[in-house]
Amino acid sequence: MFSENEIATMIEIPAIHEATIATRTDFISSEASMLDISEHDFLSLIMMTPAMGLTLANGSVSLFEELGLNKMARKMSKGGYFLKVDPVAHAMKFALKNFDSWEDKFLKVIRIAMDATFDMQLLKNLKGSNLEDPVKSFARDLMTVPYIFVRFLSTMVLNDEADIVDHRSISQVEYDKIIEIGKKLNIDNLPVFESFCRTFDVK
Repeated sequence: MFSENEIATMIEIPAIHEATIATRTDFISSEASMLDISEHDFLSLIMMTPAMGLTLANGSVSLFEELGLNKMARKMSKGGYFLKVDPVAHAMKFALKNFDSWEDKFLKVIRIAMDATFDMQLLKNLKGSNLEDPVKSFARDLMTVPYIFVRFLSTMVLNDEADIVDHRSISQVEYDKIIEIGKKLNIDNLPVFESFCRTFDVK
């Protein structure tokens, strides 16, 4: 997941800033008219879209998943909100209630952020390591991609990105959701994304 400082750096990039402002205006006018949220914190909410989509893949959000989402929100929000309501976590409740209406709009902003922070074509040209062990292969492939891409990829896992290189079991609907998000972000044909997907055991 992203840090507060990384979100602060990205919101200063004109293309990301403009897309965030436009989407925030739309969200507030259509979904939460009384919502008071900064541009920084709204971009944080947008960056949580893959994680929100995965938690909803099974139809509901468990207590464990809610705690994971709240932890992610607090890590990215501006200034830290340990003794009061976190604005990202608060806005997330509105987004989760009507997620189908906002998912594609939020993912579009993420795609703009990707295009503004790394060279997608460069990643397409990289060759996967294709080691026999899928976890070791993915770990090797991560070493060849930009650091910021690892951050984007780690938003698909609720744990810290230190745990992104792991063998984990997921349901078929969760796996299908990861593939769907990858296609919408146009990263599904990247060797490193394909390597990432091979680390999952689908139940």
